Amino acid sequence: MPNVPLTDTIAHNDVKKYYGEVLQSKDDLKTSACCPSEAMPRRLREIVKDIEPEIINRFYGCGSPIPQDLDGCTVLDLGCGTGRDVFIASKLVGENGQVIGVDMTTEQIEVARKYTDAQMKRFGFKHSNVRFLDGFIEDLATIGIEDNSVDVVISNCVINLSPDKRRVFSEIFRILRPGGELYFSDIFADRRIPESVASDPILRGECLGGAMYTEDFRRMLNELGCPDFRVVASRETVVHEPAIKSAVGAIRFFSKTIRAFKLDDLEDICEDYGQVATYQGTMTECPTHFTLDDHHDFVAKKPMLVCGNSASMVSRTRFGRHFEVIGSRNTHFGAFDCGTGIRSEASSGGACC
Repeated sequence: MPNVPLTDTIAHNDVKKYYGEVLQSKDDLKTSACCPSEAMPRRLREIVKDIEPEIINRFYGCGSPIPQDLDGCTVLDLGCGTGRDVFIASKLVGENGQVIGVDMTTEQIEVARKYTDAQMKRFGFKHSNVRFLDGFIEDLATIGIEDNSVDVVISNCVINLSPDKRRVFSEIFRILRPGGELYFSDIFADRRIPESVASDPILRGECLGGAMYTEDFRRMLNELGCPDFRVVASRETVVHEPAIKSAVGAIRFFSKTIRAFKLDDLEDICEDYGQVATYQGTMTECPTHFTLDDHHDFVAKKPMLVCGNSASMVSRTRFGRHFEVIGSRNTHFGAFDCGTGIRSEASSGGACC
């Protein structure tokens, strides 16, 4: 067990009770934060059809944080719950890869473990490529996750539940290999959450009380050495239940899917080095185009002028084998022309080019 303040322990216990005892299925949720499987990309829906119904019915997420090109990767799912995303990733990494699920809620992780052998048989695997660990996402060292040991970290509407988010993201960048990727979905807010909302066990359990203010998230990642993250998708989370709607007032909540890379050459704004990136169309899941984020859609074989950060994201990561990048950072042409450059709730991210 990690050494955590009493207030953090109380928050952890509230979350355990909500997800282990209060919620028995998605029908018990009071907001639209939980994203239905129907909203998934088709490539993932086909895998979900092969996953046990109890795993699906007791899984609570707000997006589809499963990136492309996972074959052979080591993937870590923070707050894996009943293991839906772990098993999806298991199918995608194949028997040469591995997926680790971490969760602190016993009732949830017991469901995942119960079906592990059956899921491996359904996927046609001769041996299991998944393991589930009881632990806290703020302290991955205690459960044996080593430095620079993971290719991709995923998480689905869980980091908002943590009372110490800075510690969570610090751990993520510790365990990621150079060039590794954080790809997660979570709830964000258009302002800082007041204490009356943040301390309410139900609002916390519904992923609203711990929602991250977008600009504070940006500042935190910058301080941790990641000055540029990208928004892949965003949708507003609608609150229908009258009591909750009254409690949160005018706060607007958004479910966002974010990707960030562990790269040492990212800058805090888009800079122009005259670089051109061409997607080769070689990823099985996306033969015609590859979407890096909500404003970079690479059409196969079509050269695209990119900023220095984008060039690094597609060349110094696992995506590098699928891209040809022409140019270097030897000559600087000033800031990359990315429109107004204004960060807002509709287009907030790290550097925006």
